[in-house]
Amino acid sequence: MNAQELRTKYLDFFKSKKHSIIPSASLIPENDPSVLFTTAGMHPLVPYLMGEKHPAGNKLVNVQKCIRTGDIDEVGDATHHTFFEMLGNWSLGDYFKEEAIKMSWEFLTEVLKLDKDKIAVSVFAGDDDAPFDEEAYKLWKSKISENRIAKLSKKKNWWGPAGDTGPCGPDTEMFYWVGKDEVPENFQKTHDNPNWVEIWNDVFMEYNKTKDAKFEPLKQKNVDTGMGLERTLAVINNSDDNYTTELFWPIIQKIEEFSNCHSGRSEAETRNPLQYKGDERAMRIIADHIKASVMILGDERGIGPSNTGAGYVLRRLIRRAVRYAKQIGITNNFTTTLADEVIAIYQGVYPEIKNNQQFIKDELEKEEAKFKETLEQGEKMFLKMSDDKKITGNEAFILFSTYGFPFELTQELAQEKGYTVDEVEFKQELSKHSELSKTASAGQFKGGLADASEETKKLHTTAHLMLEAMRRVIGDHVQQKGSNINAERLRFDFSHGEKLTDEQKQKIEKIVNKQIKADLPVSCTEMTLDEARKLGATGVFDQKYGEKVKVYSIGEESTQGGPPFSREICGGPHVKNTGELGEFKIKKEQSSSAGVRRIKAILE
Repeated sequence: MNAQELRTKYLDFFKSKKHSIIPSASLIPENDPSVLFTTAGMHPLVPYLMGEKHPAGNKLVNVQKCIRTGDIDEVGDATHHTFFEMLGNWSLGDYFKEEAIKMSWEFLTEVLKLDKDKIAVSVFAGDDDAPFDEEAYKLWKSKISENRIAKLSKKKNWWGPAGDTGPCGPDTEMFYWVGKDEVPENFQKTHDNPNWVEIWNDVFMEYNKTKDAKFEPLKQKNVDTGMGLERTLAVINNSDDNYTTELFWPIIQKIEEFSNCHSGRSEAETRNPLQYKGDERAMRIIADHIKASVMILGDERGIGPSNTGAGYVLRRLIRRAVRYAKQIGITNNFTTTLADEVIAIYQGVYPEIKNNQQFIKDELEKEEAKFKETLEQGEKMFLKMSDDKKITGNEAFILFSTYGFPFELTQELAQEKGYTVDEVEFKQELSKHSELSKTASAGQFKGGLADASEETKKLHTTAHLMLEAMRRVIGDHVQQKGSNINAERLRFDFSHGEKLTDEQKQKIEKIVNKQIKADLPVSCTEMTLDEARKLGATGVFDQKYGEKVKVYSIGEESTQGGPPFSREICGGPHVKNTGELGEFKIKKEQSSSAGVRRIKAILE
């Protein structure tokens, strides 16, 4: 079975179970500042998991693009990836544990026809926050042998919340035995064996984690499942190595060509998946990191490498790939050639990467050249600094700021040579120079729309008012380019090439505050994308929306048929009336990137 057949079978199966197919969201979250990337299918759906009504209904299915960097050090083995696709189905207050487990078992054993005797599962063992998931345990016991069900802790069998607060709950995970030897009898004792590959996870969102770290039962109980496409594809095709599937092998072969690893072999030997053995960890890292970089750059909300936020993660991925390429003898520029392979693999599924291929290749070429210029010099400087087998925080910062070494790269070099790095001092230096690192491991923005708090709803609604006010003051060319909204303030990126004047900022504030004082109603209507466009609703119309969208209107149509003050495509959540908002104030306006400005504002 190839990747597209697996995607299609999954979507068709859940469509037959009355689920609506929804498109993949962007890799760059628009309204969830708790994460830098979309790490799971649930992130774009958080408002609906908290009770907002989804335009497509309460049973959904899709294939979601994901980026995860939390376990980047594990990339290089046979099953971990930075970019991956998640096959997911959701119940928003509809079915729960029994139906979810029944459908998972049916898909695995009847559609994919996996060997039932090689499947094992885990369930939540229970702790002080929540009890043992006895219901899931009993449901599985009716399908598989009791000795292939493991009771595991929260670390293994609990999902969420996406940020510090929000929906979460116990999960049950499904594993498949890929070992060549006999399947172990006791899964409780052997669940850590790498031959047990996790392929699916059913999350039962029963709780809401509050600000004071309490777990309260959710009014709306949800199911959120995720099946890793890459791992499942390998399992179906009897492989214990994800990198030998069609989703990676063409990239691996190109890396072999560049590194001359296949020199002197016959054509048949070169095609053999075992021929990259010996350098497989480096080759997997290069293939994984370049693929992830291409998907981030080519995303509909794609970004370039930088020293902060998601751009920093992207820079780290590219530079890490370049460094590992050097280790296996690759001296020529290679990133754009590998990008061509990635685009060829995914352009039929995600056409945005084909549409953005010039941007992808230009950014990769620039970053590769830039880093190669400084890599050798930086490594020499590293060795000079480490005479006493210690790298101080100040030295690590010099490597970062002068030589473009991501801190994690300095840590890797140090680990390889048995040196230590002063991470605390490095962060202090970083803070001093006003370049607070917002990497996936350094702690993200706290709060945000993921907590669905009243303060956040207010600022999110205010952002609609502000966008319309800016369009009236500055011009219709103004479009939202990103937002980061938490309970304290809103941060809003918009398309505009010049600094706002004090007069323009005052006019924007005046218009917004006028609408707040007018006590305007906020209403929501579901309609097709074409209907929304005809009505003049604002929104990024090249984004992938579903068949139906939510359009939020602030104010009412006039008796003469004039439009409300603001009409915008959005998922929510919002307040019901502008009179709830308070006084709007712009605190700062600055450049964000070329042609994009950034506003920070508050409500008093």
